[in-house]
Amino acid sequence: MSSSYVARYYYLLIFLTALLCVGTSGSARAADGYYYQLKIYHLKTQAQEDRLDNYLQNAYLPALHRVGVKSIGVFKLVEADTSGKKVYVLIPYKTFEQIKKVDQQLSADQQYLADGKDYIDAAHNEAPFNRLETVLLSAFPKMPAPAVPELTANKTDRVYELRSYESATEKYNVNKVKMFNDGNEVALFKRLGFNAVFYAEVLAGSHMPNLMYMTTFNNKADRDKHWDAFSNDPEWKVLVAKKEFQNNVSKADIFFLHPTAYSDF
Repeated sequence: MSSSYVARYYYLLIFLTALLCVGTSGSARAADGYYYQLKIYHLKTQAQEDRLDNYLQNAYLPALHRVGVKSIGVFKLVEADTSGKKVYVLIPYKTFEQIKKVDQQLSADQQYLADGKDYIDAAHNEAPFNRLETVLLSAFPKMPAPAVPELTANKTDRVYELRSYESATEKYNVNKVKMFNDGNEVALFKRLGFNAVFYAEVLAGSHMPNLMYMTTFNNKADRDKHWDAFSNDPEWKVLVAKKEFQNNVSKADIFFLHPTAYSDF
């Protein structure tokens, strides 16, 4: 089986999965909204982390920039996970078609292949990661494009908060997405200065049905201050008490991240 055939089959599968998820959820999205690919690298050793950093900084991000993909975020956990190291790479795409084309473009980019050789050609017994998880997302209508946060602190001090909200059923997931858009939860975060990078519905991933979003702060104290204001805001208290929005989150995961020195965000 040729590599081109495998690539076509792979992207067709992703496309059909995305269409199925959108159709199942029934949620409306902005016609010109971005798609996001969130890659989560699971690592065990410092050698893996060093190799991945070198690849991302010197090969992958520059190659993505050359094909027109801008504002790529690379993040690490503020505190190490007991299961090992993780590196999060957020890639924004203007169209779904762009996702399909990028790997093909990179496979023909000789500079990328040379710059990333240590990672790309790693031996099977010296793999640069233990597992690679990929999440495909669709931007919310109320924030159809990503935003580079307006923060004053050094990157090393910043706190980026990635939240994942799972729902018990597809219907409850649609309801929570509606709460962000029609219920103006996105607007509330904006009014309170949460410096969001994105809000998005998960189309395909290991935790479904699901939505994810990322807000940013100068430091942990700044983060706590913002969330305290949010919890006590009269508009939020009215919104969260509405009968129509009850029980729409069954599991919430919170990840505190900081951007790498070479991250665009």
